[in-house]
Amino acid sequence: MSSSNKPVLLSIIELGGYSDFTVLYKEAGFHVVQTNSVRKAVKLIRQHKPKVMVAEFNFQSDFRDRTSSLETLLSSTQGVTDANIIVFYEKEYQVQYQRFLQSFEVTASLVFPIDEEQLCATLQGISRKIE
Repeated sequence: MSSSNKPVLLSIIELGGYSDFTVLYKEAGFHVVQTNSVRKAVKLIRQHKPKVMVAEFNFQSDFRDRTSSLETLLSSTQGVTDANIIVFYEKEYQVQYQRFLQSFEVTASLVFPIDEEQLCATLQGISRKIE
């Protein structure tokens, strides 16, 4: 299957510091588009209409009206794509992340360090759902 026929997975790596899961994403049958900023991600979402987005929840206490740039991303793309959202987050920010989940629906939440088997199972479940 050519990459143009594969569903797009947008990987947004703002801070990183964890394994590159591109190979896992490709093995799950996705064409991978990657960026390191929310601003670029919004543009890529409009351009590629991804079926899956993988992003980090990075709590930022200096934001006045939100908890992370992930809120900005999801707010600005509502109605543009109905992507399945996989979020990576730090356990120490569980309270803030739960607050985020009261406003936004995600497909899967994975705590750092990311369990590759759990990520693979999540991707396989999404693949079956969007076929």
